[in-house]
Amino acid sequence: MSVKNLPQVDDGKGELVALTPSKIDLRNGHAIRREIANVYRDMRNGGIEPADGTKLAYVLDMLRKSYETAVLEDRLNQIEAKLKSRN
Repeated sequence: MSVKNLPQVDDGKGELVALTPSKIDLRNGHAIRREIANVYRDMRNGGIEPADGTKLAYVLDMLRKSYETAVLEDRLNQIEAKLKSRN
């Protein structure tokens, strides 16, 4: 996805400038799932090209896997700490 595909506005001097995309909430698995759904809807509605949407969905899935790994690692550490404290 190139800068030319971003929404543009007139800067008042007759020049078009790309709008900066808003920050996307990716703080947990539910938020990542919602963003993947948004990408899917944008592809279905023709808002983004399927090739670009596929790339975005791939990166979002990598983020989801990373989040999932971090959560599982934290849970495992908690379980191990409880087991150690019992001994």
